[in-house]
Amino acid sequence: MGRAKALLAWEGETFLDRLIGVMGKACGNVIVVLGHRAAEIRAGLQRDATFVTNPHPDRGQLSSLQCALTALPASCDAFLFTPVDYPAIAPNTVSSLLAALAAAPESTIAIPRHDGRRGHPVACRSQLAQAFLSLPATAKASDVIHTHTSDTLYLDVPDAGILTDIDDPQAYEALLASRA
Repeated sequence: MGRAKALLAWEGETFLDRLIGVMGKACGNVIVVLGHRAAEIRAGLQRDATFVTNPHPDRGQLSSLQCALTALPASCDAFLFTPVDYPAIAPNTVSSLLAALAAAPESTIAIPRHDGRRGHPVACRSQLAQAFLSLPATAKASDVIHTHTSDTLYLDVPDAGILTDIDDPQAYEALLASRA
């Protein structure tokens, strides 16, 4: 995209500031993993979080998730994760996802669904952290998710933001146009 996605503007904030705010309303601790352009991104933020640096961002999203999981507090019951390119997630989706997971002791994962399509963020019980941490560099987070389909809770939400993945300039323009 030519610019750091984390610093793109959405609803008066950067993508990352908005996500820190959205997650922070439901979570006690927001962990942000920075990789490429870390200093530039950090300097462009207004909100605070726990910042972790991924020393190998070229390894992909799993390596960033693994960096975040190493920073989880021991007292953590559950965690959520999402890439920064999902800036339109609604705050009530995050709180609803965590509440649904808490109310379903048989479930270890909760995934939001809109119009039958799964999206972000994904909520997991903390007991799954080790499964993600044990994955090899060539794996994907979905490898753990797929091994837990029988204990995954799908939560239908009215939030199309869980599907709004900003991967290119056209998607960003469509996001901006959706609020015009």
